Amino acid sequence: MSINLLFTCAGRRNYLINYFKEAIKDQGKIFAADMSPSAPAMVDADVAIIVPGIYDSTYISALKTIVNEHQIDAIISLNDLELPILSKHKNDLESTGVKVIISNEDVIDIAFDKMKTFDFISKIGLKTPQTYTSLNKAKEDIYNGTLKFPLVVKPRWGSASIGIDFPETEEELDLAFRLQHIKLKKSILNTASEDDLDNAILIQEKMNGQEFGMDIVNDFEGNYFGTFVRKKLNMRSGETDKAVSVIDEKFEALGKVISKNLKHVGNLDCDVFVSGDELYLLELNPRFGGGYPFSHEAGVDTTAIYIEWLKGNTDVTKYNQYVAGKLFSKCDRMLEIESPTLT
Repeated sequence: MSINLLFTCAGRRNYLINYFKEAIKDQGKIFAADMSPSAPAMVDADVAIIVPGIYDSTYISALKTIVNEHQIDAIISLNDLELPILSKHKNDLESTGVKVIISNEDVIDIAFDKMKTFDFISKIGLKTPQTYTSLNKAKEDIYNGTLKFPLVVKPRWGSASIGIDFPETEEELDLAFRLQHIKLKKSILNTASEDDLDNAILIQEKMNGQEFGMDIVNDFEGNYFGTFVRKKLNMRSGETDKAVSVIDEKFEALGKVISKNLKHVGNLDCDVFVSGDELYLLELNPRFGGGYPFSHEAGVDTTAIYIEWLKGNTDVTKYNQYVAGKLFSKCDRMLEIESPTLT
């Protein structure tokens, strides 16, 4: 059975392109689409295709053209900002016969809107940092002692730690909050935030403790498969740079609670802080995240699992050989860029 996969907003996710190429072997091709001809991941794909920007009115029709011309079997998005768009148009895209591996609109909305993330985590009984969209309410809690500096100020709808500040005084908080609003209007996040600009900046309790990343994998029907944890040792540009694999029952239990209540599709990338004996859940990213290579190299091949699920196979246990104590570090490499296919 031949399977052709299309990765949209391919960007810098070369590792995913190569993991999937290894998993699919000679049973299909890997296609990468991006608006930039110099996107590094395009180099490693079997076929690279230029597409309009995700907010362009012709974007979905361009994807449908690719699906039809290249007999694409499944679409996987690699960008937070694209997820709401693909989820909204999932039925339209799937009318062509392609499978869009993405969660439903409600799940994407919960994950994309960090205030809704806070509400969801609180509702299902898990711990998460206190979060505000009101500067006055945050100051009120600072004055009454229920919120303390340092704090985190960041966009409500954001991606890859764009525009995060850590104010340590009231003056810094005021300045950071105002500056975030100004910067937001000039950034790629403006379109995602335009429906509620007055409440588009979050003020959040800053956690002290050890940070962990988790990949919570559900099948394509939203059923739980497994939780794969890494202890973060170093961060770079908002992504995990060094980490060591961990196996711990308390994280497994946390993953099951999230999976059961969220019912996401495929991989969910999460951030968790351990403070004292408590686990605090911060972010939910329903896609492959920058921390996935650490899970993959420690023994769980989610890429091969996806391929098997697309074939209709349910027995994928052999692809989960996850072990603890595997330490890995990312590094850069140089790529020569050639002109990809235009669409």
